[in-house]
Amino acid sequence: MASPRFGHVAIVMFGATALGWSAPLPAPSRVVANDNRVPAGTLVGDTLRIDLVLQQAEWYPEAEDGPHVTVEAFGEAGKIPSIPAPLIRVRERTVIHATVRNLLTDSTAHVIGLGTHPIADGDTLHIRPGDSALVTFVAGAPGTYLYRANIGLQGAALADPHRTTTGGAFVVDPVGGSPPDRILVMNIISYEVDSTHVKEAFAINGKSWPYTERLSMTVGDSLRWRVINGTVRGHPMHLHGFYFRTTAIGTGLASKSMSQGQQSLAVTDSYAPWSTREFTWSPDRPGNWLFHCHLSFHVIPDVRLDKDPADEHQTHSPDPMVHMAGLVMGITVSPRPEAAAPKLPPARRLDLWFQQGGKRGSMPATYSYILQRGRTPPAPDSVEIPGTPLILTRDVPVDIVVHNRTTQPGGVHWHGIELLSWSDGVVGWSSQDTAMAPAILPGGTFTAKLLLPRAGTFIYHTHMNDIEQATGGAVGAIVVLEPGQRFDRTRDHLYLTHWNGPEGYPLVNGDSATSRPLQLAGGVTQRFRFINIGPAGRFRFVLRHDTTVVTWRARAKDGADLPPALRTKRAANVVIDVGETFDFEFTTPKRSGAYELSLTTVNGKFTPWRQRLTVP
Repeated sequence: MASPRFGHVAIVMFGATALGWSAPLPAPSRVVANDNRVPAGTLVGDTLRIDLVLQQAEWYPEAEDGPHVTVEAFGEAGKIPSIPAPLIRVRERTVIHATVRNLLTDSTAHVIGLGTHPIADGDTLHIRPGDSALVTFVAGAPGTYLYRANIGLQGAALADPHRTTTGGAFVVDPVGGSPPDRILVMNIISYEVDSTHVKEAFAINGKSWPYTERLSMTVGDSLRWRVINGTVRGHPMHLHGFYFRTTAIGTGLASKSMSQGQQSLAVTDSYAPWSTREFTWSPDRPGNWLFHCHLSFHVIPDVRLDKDPADEHQTHSPDPMVHMAGLVMGITVSPRPEAAAPKLPPARRLDLWFQQGGKRGSMPATYSYILQRGRTPPAPDSVEIPGTPLILTRDVPVDIVVHNRTTQPGGVHWHGIELLSWSDGVVGWSSQDTAMAPAILPGGTFTAKLLLPRAGTFIYHTHMNDIEQATGGAVGAIVVLEPGQRFDRTRDHLYLTHWNGPEGYPLVNGDSATSRPLQLAGGVTQRFRFINIGPAGRFRFVLRHDTTVVTWRARAKDGADLPPALRTKRAANVVIDVGETFDFEFTTPKRSGAYELSLTTVNGKFTPWRQRLTVP
């Protein structure tokens, strides 16, 4: 065998009898959830030895006595298999001797990610049933990576893309070590029960909400997370109540650190399949919060293995342990012992009416938030889709009294707003001391207190029965202006993308095909505020002059101004994932001209939406 060198991998393939592994295979083991706190293998000096076994195992992603499913999973030899796969964590320059045995009886395992990092896409171990491989390599560059096995097909393809249970974290620390952190890995399983029903489980560190680990911290803590998408699906991951700062991004095989000037703030980040992130954040307010995927279909009761499709109680329950599931982590932030309760300043009052209407297009029923204008509430049967844009001012606190006129319980999340936990809008989870925020019952009210410390573009939307209510129209935009500013609709333009019903098509500001033409003054800087709050789908906005894509200047992400190094001119072409907002500035030429703003889905599934813009 060749001596290991940096950038070199030595591989030895052999059958099971070479290691005396010819005994009858045991019955499937039971998977253990891996919280990624303890590295696998044995480290002696600068060499790690690890023996991995790929096998079938029984996974209990919910309760330990709940439903289970047979999956493929990695474990260390002689130990229980785990999901995610055993954590490989070493310092750079470490030599790794990894033995991988394929205990699957009928499928070749194509193992990706065991090599010197960064790793080329085509570097894959192909291990036939019953065979093994020994690989020797130097860990490579510091970063957060993913290793995994594809079952049955060659290369990076998956025989079943909905069975991604073999992925695990591979972390390379610098020689001096890394600050304390947490590692979160996402895995999923999805399979057909019959022609009309699918069973699914979406897990973070091996468990699905409400069985995911509860993360406990204290106000002022400096937190560092490494988050890995170990699945073939994309996931826009959203943090409630706080901003995070991304310090490194990766593909699973390569990782890139972000310089200080390239680190923007965000509350939602779009994770492509197999991708990784490193980010930091610090909670400055106590209470209960969430970190979750913002694809509604990944966080609703339907992604429980024990979900009864006919049980509407799960969808409508005010119990957060029931009305959410899947890719959700609960975060509890404790106050510092000496901290006094915050004194809230006087606030202006706004009344927001949660309304319900009849069928519209693909919407079985319509839901709407209407801001009361003047002393008279809106008519009980009126709807506005999307909801009334809320135009607010930085550092001018607002008490928003939400009145529920629908037949369902509700809760409003103020997405991206830095606020107290009680007002965050997660029914049964958002907290004040030991009390949990109640559902807004039909005929009831709830007062959300918004302190508004930041100007920018934000969202408000239902956080209960998400599919029915949000696709029915229970979404809206928030614009927070600097003190002294006024919202000028001739140069400040909101584009909120959502859905028309759970099986419907995308809408832009309530329109499906075109919006009325817009006239823009020449020689004026226009601000475009883009919001995606559909239940799923990545959307692309493009601004063209004739057939040429123009340029605009990036201004903000998720309501936070971009650092100067990122406020650059770029092609007017942006992809927005669910739960993201982007702001751009475009200065119109002084000469007349015609422009077109278009929206398409990234997968090209729907007819494009268009709006004609003219400079007279």
